[in-house]
Amino acid sequence: MADSNKPSNTVKKHKPIDNGRMAVLFAVMLVTASGNTAMQSILPTIGTQLKIPDFWVSAAFSWSALLWVYTAPKWARLSDHRGRKALMRLGMVGFTSSMALAGVALFAGLMGWYSALWTFILFAIFRSLYGGLGSAAPPAVQAYVAARTPRADRTKALSLIASSFGLGTIVGPAIAPLLILPVLGLSSPMFAFGLIGIVVIIALALKLPNDDPGFEARGVVTSEPYSAAPSAGSLKDDGHEDRPLGQKYKDTIPPQLRWGDNRIKHWLLIGVMGGNAHAVILGVIGFLILDRLGLRGDPGTGIEMTGIVLMSGAAATLLAQWGLIPLLQMGPRSSVLWGMLLAALGCIIIGISGDLYGIILGFAVGSLGFGLFRPGFTAGASLAVGRDEQNGVAGIVASVNGIAFIASPALGVLLYTYVSTLPFWLAVTMCLFVFVWGFKTLNLDDEAAQR
Repeated sequence: MADSNKPSNTVKKHKPIDNGRMAVLFAVMLVTASGNTAMQSILPTIGTQLKIPDFWVSAAFSWSALLWVYTAPKWARLSDHRGRKALMRLGMVGFTSSMALAGVALFAGLMGWYSALWTFILFAIFRSLYGGLGSAAPPAVQAYVAARTPRADRTKALSLIASSFGLGTIVGPAIAPLLILPVLGLSSPMFAFGLIGIVVIIALALKLPNDDPGFEARGVVTSEPYSAAPSAGSLKDDGHEDRPLGQKYKDTIPPQLRWGDNRIKHWLLIGVMGGNAHAVILGVIGFLILDRLGLRGDPGTGIEMTGIVLMSGAAATLLAQWGLIPLLQMGPRSSVLWGMLLAALGCIIIGISGDLYGIILGFAVGSLGFGLFRPGFTAGASLAVGRDEQNGVAGIVASVNGIAFIASPALGVLLYTYVSTLPFWLAVTMCLFVFVWGFKTLNLDDEAAQR
């Protein structure tokens, strides 16, 4: 008679995640991204109303990005240990608390209850809840889906989840002006997203069962969402084979991948330079819109125009990642090179434009270029290493993407306060450097695909 206590080596048969549960997971990712980009569209105007220097407004996002980069890998590792629903809940609690408390701090500051300095300090403290805890949700969602979906259906399911993250970068700026209420004023969108977060937390509790996955799955580290949308490939199957939940990886752990590895160091340099160019533009664009259009004294219109520009950038990024790259079958090298040329062109157009249409055109062209560049950089680094090193390179790529947003947005704003066109020429220089360096050092796409 078979030993009933002996662990089974057969993989459990799984029903696909039903539509109701998938909708909840979709909502977690959508709200996490849209709340952040909505805040990006309104904060420059709020800073103007409070008479906070633009540099310090941008620094609040840098602080959040630093915390995200530090904590996201830790949450991703925890998501590998069957606590995915708990980590989703933690991420949403961090998001909801951050939005609500930051809204209170800004509302009180706008009402004149305390100084602009204290408003900024409190906002930065409450913003840290998003950077520190909100980063727990994306890898937990990815691991939850991967652990409950057979390989045949996994790519489709993870693509849907990735699309929600990208869609959120469009939804946030689009609805932020609509959420401004007479009583709460410019802080209204933050309270609204706090309420939405509470609804999502309740849905998580009611609709998602406790963790009982059928397959091992790893949480993928994702970068903090910004207005031009994250890479569509940031959430994907990690490529490991299905195996029973109790089977460990101790016999197949690959050596740690190092940043100085000759196979990826060229890609990492390209990622750092291109990512910082992108971060400089994203840090400045909100303030440039207010100044070029003369909207410093018109908060409502300022937020509306900023939202339109950010939406154009996010839509162009998604067009690049989900339209042009698969349609034209662009490889990593061609995506990076064409992306950097378009990004440089977009930065030039923004720098010389004095009206809304010129800014929209420039930001859309630039975002189209960066939208080609990011998946190219990601795919190039991935193709440079073996299959058993994919999790390691994914973590390094996510770190490169996140690190770019720690200092560069604030640096761009600092340069902008002295010479308004300087950040754009700096970004153009970095983009052209990446183009020249990549043209000389990167393997042809056919060669990369054969590795």
